[in-house]
Amino acid sequence: MSEPTDFTNYELVDSTALALAKLRCPRCHRGPLFSTSAWNITRFAQMPAQCPVCGQSFEPEPGFYFGSMYITFGFNVATFLVLGVLIYYLMGNPDTWVYVAIITGVTVLFTPLILRYSRALMLYLFGGTRYNKSWGRR
Repeated sequence: MSEPTDFTNYELVDSTALALAKLRCPRCHRGPLFSTSAWNITRFAQMPAQCPVCGQSFEPEPGFYFGSMYITFGFNVATFLVLGVLIYYLMGNPDTWVYVAIITGVTVLFTPLILRYSRALMLYLFGGTRYNKSWGRR
C-alpha cells in the first residue's frame, strides 16, 4: 500500500461514532468513504477502492456490501413505522393514499443517505478493521 503524504485536506475525528456519522474511514477516521455528495443522483453510491489517507480497502471481499441490504431494510422499516405513526397522530388517520404518498416520497428522498449509512455500518461492524490512532495522526 502506498502511503499518501498530504493529510491536511482531511479532518481527524477521534470518536468512532462521529467518524461513522461523518462517513469516514474506519481505520484512520480521516478519509471519506464516498467519492461524491449524497445528492449527486447518478453517483451517490460511488466509493473509492481504498482510503485516500491510509490505503485501507473499502471492499474487504467481493460482494461484501450485499449484506448491507439487510441494514437498509431495517432503516426502511423504521422509517415506515415512524412516519406511519406520525401521520396517524398529526393528520388524524387520513386516507390510505396519503400514507402511501408521504412514506414513498420520504423513502425515495432519503435513499442516498440510507444506502450510504447502511454501507458504512456494514464496513464498521463486519469489515474486520478498527480505529488505529497511528494512522489518523500522521
